[in-house]
Amino acid sequence: MADTLKSIYSEEFLREFGSKVKESYASFDMERFVADVMDETWDNLELKARMRQISLKLGALLPARFSEALDILYAIDETCVGFPYLFFPDFVEVYGKAESDWELAMQALERFTSKSSAEFAVRSFIERDPERMMRQMLAWAKHDNEHVRRLASEGCRPRLPWGQALPMFKRDPAPVLPILEQLKADPSLYVRKSVANNLNDIAKDHPDLVLEIARRWKGSHPHTDWIIRHGCRTLIRRGGPEVLELFGYATGEDSKPLATDASLVIEPNALRIGDSSELRYELTIRSGQPAKVRIEYGIDFVKAGGRTSRKLFLLSDRTVAGGSRLSGSRRHSWADLSTRRHYPGEHRIVLLVNGVETAATHLMLQAGDEA
Repeated sequence: MADTLKSIYSEEFLREFGSKVKESYASFDMERFVADVMDETWDNLELKARMRQISLKLGALLPARFSEALDILYAIDETCVGFPYLFFPDFVEVYGKAESDWELAMQALERFTSKSSAEFAVRSFIERDPERMMRQMLAWAKHDNEHVRRLASEGCRPRLPWGQALPMFKRDPAPVLPILEQLKADPSLYVRKSVANNLNDIAKDHPDLVLEIARRWKGSHPHTDWIIRHGCRTLIRRGGPEVLELFGYATGEDSKPLATDASLVIEPNALRIGDSSELRYELTIRSGQPAKVRIEYGIDFVKAGGRTSRKLFLLSDRTVAGGSRLSGSRRHSWADLSTRRHYPGEHRIVLLVNGVETAATHLMLQAGDEA
């Protein structure tokens, strides 16, 4: 994770936090706390590892009884609000594991989530006792506080970014669905975004299930329609005709395709890794009624070993008049990214209109300069 994020845990921050703890717990050794946290491993720790380090060293200097330690944190948590204090719920994850402390841990997570977020901390509780924890999450889904309701959805996402994966929900998301049903028309956009992200996670492993949910939910409430549109974004990008038709994208009629006279050009069509190229496209939409169209280009990236993997890039998503002549261009960089490495070889590039390939071209990518 970015250095700019992990750098929020500076010595100044730790001392400021330690002074708050000491106000509530006079025997707290702030100097030892700072020294223990910023030990010889500190500089090499990334963001979440630094959070965990703070939790561990804090717990070592607070009372061993979980309830007593929580009382100290409760005394100061109103002044510990925002992203840096994600270690509050992390503290609960580390020190609230005992069966006898279950209720205390749930109360603490519920309290702390509105001040930062407990979405990461709940996941270890789900892994240890999924049935019990999902009952708790369903109860949270009915809470008056939007932060707690969001926790119910965000905490059980199968693929939460930065969070540990929940492989049991990747295989079978059934335990998650009652929570999403409860929240499908939530008045809070903050909650609705989480529900949509959870659906999008599920769609990556169970596209047919999410498509069925979308069909069933569609039209029941404007908030719900917003959720399913955003929750199906991966399915829309994949371009399946059923999902595109569900969201009003035009399809071909009988033997007449939606787009005709399509062309796709890339210049230059041979370059080195790190260079960029320009794509230009033109196409005609069939005559008749206005049509909702989603225009994308896809690149079959050459991977290690010679296999390929397609990535889609959105060019346009709008409703146009029948018979419209559409054109556009896009600059594409072939530089390596943290999320994508390029390999030499012939890359096929396609133009898609509502998920249907309408034109194609090729680009020869060569190794970059070694100097």
